[in-house]
Amino acid sequence: MVHIKTVSSHEELVGIKKLLEANLKQNLSPEERASQGFVTCDYSIEFLTTIQQKHPSIIAVDQGEVVGYALVVTRDSKHLHPLIEDLVDKFPQYTYNNTPLDQLNFCMVGQLCVGKSHRGQGLVQRLYHGYRDHYSHLFNYLITDVDTLNTRSLKAHQNTGFQVVGQLEFGQAQWNLVVWAW
Repeated sequence: MVHIKTVSSHEELVGIKKLLEANLKQNLSPEERASQGFVTCDYSIEFLTTIQQKHPSIIAVDQGEVVGYALVVTRDSKHLHPLIEDLVDKFPQYTYNNTPLDQLNFCMVGQLCVGKSHRGQGLVQRLYHGYRDHYSHLFNYLITDVDTLNTRSLKAHQNTGFQVVGQLEFGQAQWNLVVWAW
């Protein structure tokens, strides 16, 4: 049975890293990326450890194995990764209900992934509802970006309640900027 919880050990961070590497865009065939989705950023264990210190990430665990995760990132950790820094720096250019994103009380999804063996079981929604249940007393909005080529991910985000508020460019990719009001 899959349990949704917050990260509480180094072993769980290693499990996130293992799942991340198995689903990195560059490690998948074009066909698999198109049909199954992918993750873009290869975060280090040091990065994962640092972001857990203030706000532990949400994970799905099945028989002791991390089978899904949603990384919790806040605006004060933007300096830890160039993609996150670029994203936060662009928030004043985008609005949600006529309010610039940088003026919202938000946290961000640094990345979300569900392992291949556990897809199609509603874990994206369970992870996000666990995220909301754990952090809605601190934040009113959840913001992330989804690679425009990752249509499976965008659909899962929209099914959860995220709304596309714009598109942006980072590196060699286009991204849908999405917001979920709690």
